Amino acid sequence: MPELLLELFSEEIPARFQRRAADDLKKAVTNALVDAGLVYEGAKAFVTPRRLALTVTGLPARSPDTREEKKGPKVGAPQPAIDGFLRSAGLTSIDQAKIESDPKKGDFYVAHINRPGAGAINLLSAILPKILTDFPWAKSMRWGSGNFNWVRPLRAITATFGAENEEPVVIPFDSNTITSGQTTFGHRFLAPEPIRVRRFDDYVAALERAKVVLDIDRRKDIIRADAEHLAFAQGLTVIADEGLLEEVAGLVEWPVVMMGAFDPAFLELPEEVIIATIRANQKCFCLRDASGKLAPNFIITANTVASDGGAVITAGNERVIRARLSDAMFFYNGDLALPLEHGLPKLEETVFHAKLGSQFARVERLVKLAGEIAPLVGADPERAKRAAMLAKADLTTGMVGEFPELQGLMGRYYATAQGEPSDIATSVEMHYKPLGPTDKVPTEPVSIAVALADKLDLLTGFWAIDEKPTGSRDPFALRRAALGVIRILLENGLRFDLTNSIRIHSDRFPDHDWATTTFGVIDFILERLKVQLREQGARHDLIDAVLSLVSLEDPAASGKANSRDLLQITQRAEALSALLSSADGQNLLAGYKRGANILAAEEKKDGKSYAGTVSQHALVLPEETALAFAVDAVHAAVTNHVAQDDYKGAMTELASLRAPVDAFFTAVLVNDANPDVRANRLNLLARLRDTMHLVADFSKVAG
Repeated sequence: MPELLLELFSEEIPARFQRRAADDLKKAVTNALVDAGLVYEGAKAFVTPRRLALTVTGLPARSPDTREEKKGPKVGAPQPAIDGFLRSAGLTSIDQAKIESDPKKGDFYVAHINRPGAGAINLLSAILPKILTDFPWAKSMRWGSGNFNWVRPLRAITATFGAENEEPVVIPFDSNTITSGQTTFGHRFLAPEPIRVRRFDDYVAALERAKVVLDIDRRKDIIRADAEHLAFAQGLTVIADEGLLEEVAGLVEWPVVMMGAFDPAFLELPEEVIIATIRANQKCFCLRDASGKLAPNFIITANTVASDGGAVITAGNERVIRARLSDAMFFYNGDLALPLEHGLPKLEETVFHAKLGSQFARVERLVKLAGEIAPLVGADPERAKRAAMLAKADLTTGMVGEFPELQGLMGRYYATAQGEPSDIATSVEMHYKPLGPTDKVPTEPVSIAVALADKLDLLTGFWAIDEKPTGSRDPFALRRAALGVIRILLENGLRFDLTNSIRIHSDRFPDHDWATTTFGVIDFILERLKVQLREQGARHDLIDAVLSLVSLEDPAASGKANSRDLLQITQRAEALSALLSSADGQNLLAGYKRGANILAAEEKKDGKSYAGTVSQHALVLPEETALAFAVDAVHAAVTNHVAQDDYKGAMTELASLRAPVDAFFTAVLVNDANPDVRANRLNLLARLRDTMHLVADFSKVAG
């Protein structure tokens, strides 16, 4: 069957746009093909710095004929309705329509529209220019005299269609001033001559001969393998950097790997500074020696085969890196000469947010909140306050000004060099973490206190000024902050009163309702917790069963679970899952559901609720007596286990109710003719329900 080959040849496409552009091209073309009735077998997109390419295989030569039935207005409908129907159906007279009858709707018109298929080439001639015009570049430009937008000036379009053993046909269309053809070009420097293209297989081979590797993933593999071999020959290893590898593969069409070196004296700099400098300025990979230390070498990826073996290219990179590392050394020494806390006054000149004040005002809040959190997580309050005071001080340093991604890390280096205790220095770096789902969390008490303070201040502040995330928009990374709070507490196994800390901290922000802010932040964190637990495989109904009992108020007064304690909520959900995975748990749930349904129906009928007060004198049958005593014993035991955060023990106690519950429903008729006996049995069911609700709302559980 025929295949489509499309190449859009342009000036250099920024590396950060390339992979997304290839995916967008494939999606746009294949969706349009299917909409046009051209069902294909396979499609694959490719990208280099100078071209977007797409091959679609197994296309038919034309779209199939179709027959459509279009219902119209009722017979006798007003003439405007009939005229509209004729236009939409492509008919010239109502006599061309048929009349059909419906028992309910009566007689109405129906048009049977036969649409002949169209040739694939004709369809593609209309599809492709529209795709180019509407292409969703993140940033685009115009050039020349036309109005056409592309990421960089478009220079040629290759568009061919044909079967394997046939001479392909050029799909004719124009885009701006460019007419489609079957000519592309090789490497800009190594093989710039035009290349006549027929179909995909010879296109790939021709590009390879012209020093172009079409597949970005293959270019990545070449760079990775050649860099590792070159490093191995020198007894070194490449520091893996997937993001840099992706970027470099988007900068070259014919990757050639070389090794350069820098003055070992620069190794006095923190290794992160060296790596950031070389990565940011020259897009080069750094190396480690056999002992794991940073080596004074780097890997260059060139886009040419140099006649001198790369001597000039290597020397040029070494010269630039020497200058950049000299700048870094200047910043580093200058920063070390000034005590870290001396930069704090400069934070008054930096606006954190127009409604939340300066960075210095934020630091003042962090100091207070970290001091309050410290005793709750086992940290010394004064050390936590000191760490919070220094946490943002490196934002005023020359090094962080040059490399913002090193904030926190440079603060740790400077604090350590200036004699701060190790736990305080560590917290300056770790208070930003975790930055993502795989990033490490702080584990030292002082770091935990400052990290929680940083994230809770962020959440409380933005809720106080009503700047909340909406949809996918989260410019202040509040979702990340909430997930950070969750991970810090859960992974450190910390019991922590979230509601109280947020409530107290909310008073530090003016002009807002403390309750709306506090409970808004708590709800947001709980929603993030639900998302995280679901991603980890927890059943959504079990999470809802636990969270439905969460109290935003004082849990001691409400008798509900503590919303202030994420660890407790998580442990309840885990224990509930374990219970319901057992036969006893499943049968107990069935008994609960049966009892709850009876209770709900009778409460509705009686117009009152049953409080669960069981009279021993009204117990008639041995099965209801046994259940009453079992429920009382389990209620007391579960209450005790919950008070000790022993949720597995609580669930084990609940599981013991299976047998008496089964026996009760086998032998006992709840709606007894004696109203006192009936009321007592309904109270017994209410007592069973309330006992099970000590750990979760079982009405939320599916099954």
